[in-house]
Amino acid sequence: MSDITYAHTTQRMSQIVTHGDTIYLAGQVGTAGASVTQQTQDCLDKIDALLAEAGSSKERILQATIWLADMSDFAEMNAVWDAWVPEGRAPARACGESKLATPEFTVEILVIAAKG
Repeated sequence: MSDITYAHTTQRMSQIVTHGDTIYLAGQVGTAGASVTQQTQDCLDKIDALLAEAGSSKERILQATIWLADMSDFAEMNAVWDAWVPEGRAPARACGESKLATPEFTVEILVIAAKG
């Protein structure tokens, strides 16, 4: 049986959970009130840092789930996402509209990745 490790843990959640060779990140949000472009970039920067800490990178992302407060921001978010995703390494992905934790958040991204 593989060990499960937790990092950046509070009573509510962990930012990183690793089980075997799989890394699960909590949903990442950007700077509240910033543009969709900036919030998306903030999310991706946090994902890069957390994956590096866990021994992985964006090239090893298996799945991404993206929540937008408003689907009219889809194209703006995708412009940042598409520039960030490595060529030929796009993960399985879903994107939907959801009310986020506060009205100032417009984007939340969570990923599952492989170690390596």
